[in-house]
Amino acid sequence: MNPPSTLARLSMSLPAELSRKLDMMVEERELPSRSQLIAELIRHALAKHESLTRPDEMLAGTITLVYRGDRGRVRHQLAQTQADYLTEVISSQHVFLEQDQSLEVLLVQGPAVRLKDLCDALRRVRGVHQLELVTTTALLPPLHADGAASDPTQRKGAAA
Repeated sequence: MNPPSTLARLSMSLPAELSRKLDMMVEERELPSRSQLIAELIRHALAKHESLTRPDEMLAGTITLVYRGDRGRVRHQLAQTQADYLTEVISSQHVFLEQDQSLEVLLVQGPAVRLKDLCDALRRVRGVHQLELVTTTALLPPLHADGAASDPTQRKGAAA
């Protein structure tokens, strides 16, 4: 892999309409160049590709959920599912929305297959309306030493 300061030139041809829409997007987002936007889009596509083709690839990212809190035990089931994936769920942020809806964002890291399994388990909770996983191949620094992640009792702050 090339260091971040090394650039490679890329020449591409696009249909005129697609090029026009790309330029509009660059302008609307006030980006300095097409290159910056295209690099972002490629990074996103590569992370998605990794998650689909390399199940053991370590990924970090977020899972964003929107759900109805008035449907049975939705919050309890979501918390239990997150506890089942304790090693992968780093943290969560929750906020109440209008009409008894909730928005929750989970910070996650783990093998692509485990993150997919976590998403599938969360989707099975009745009351979840939307769920999206966004990943990157850039990882969080180690949160613990000596492989303690596989043993929840070894995590910082875990009850003895």
